[in-house]
Amino acid sequence: MDKVVKVRNEKETDYERVEEITRKSFWNLYVPGCIEHYLVHVMRSHKDFMPELDFVIEVDNQIIGNIMYTKAKLVDDSGEEKEIITFGPVCIIPEYQRMGYGKMLIEHSFDQAAALGYDVIVIFGNPSNYVSRGFKSCKKYNICLENGAFPTAMLVKELKPEALDGRKWIYYDSSVMKIDEQEAERFDERLEKMEKKFQPSQEEFYIYSHSIMQ
Repeated sequence: MDKVVKVRNEKETDYERVEEITRKSFWNLYVPGCIEHYLVHVMRSHKDFMPELDFVIEVDNQIIGNIMYTKAKLVDDSGEEKEIITFGPVCIIPEYQRMGYGKMLIEHSFDQAAALGYDVIVIFGNPSNYVSRGFKSCKKYNICLENGAFPTAMLVKELKPEALDGRKWIYYDSSVMKIDEQEAERFDERLEKMEKKFQPSQEEFYIYSHSIMQ
């Protein structure tokens, strides 16, 4: 029998389940343990959070993944600002990964973001996960950080062709991304205990997160 798959907006009754699957998906992936479930928890009440782009994906009425967006901005040399968006955390629980559900969830969110009039997405992620979704290096769009660096992991997607015109932009994400690690630790201590340990994906993350394009 075919599985019933549905993408819909997150509801308040989903919050605990979404935080649980986020924790399971990110645990030990980038660092021993994770903070992404705490980010999800605090993000929903932040001014930059976009509830209209907060989606879950269900298989047979069971939530197996989610994606959340926040507002961000680009600023050019003259001080002109362009409102853009960024997503993350995005996850599919491990037992449903590599089955096309992540692609379905992300593509749905792109369609909805474009329908709302947004034309640029900037994220930080592993390029091998996102170039097939139309993301390119920030260097190709002349988008850098405040210090002038072009991080390898900073990726850009135009939802509308030629939304960016080649001028230099500086990227600023939402203040919600500046997580208080001690608060995150306290939040996690209230949850079911999971073992923190090293795995190779953490070294890959370290390499990407410290790499700069020349």
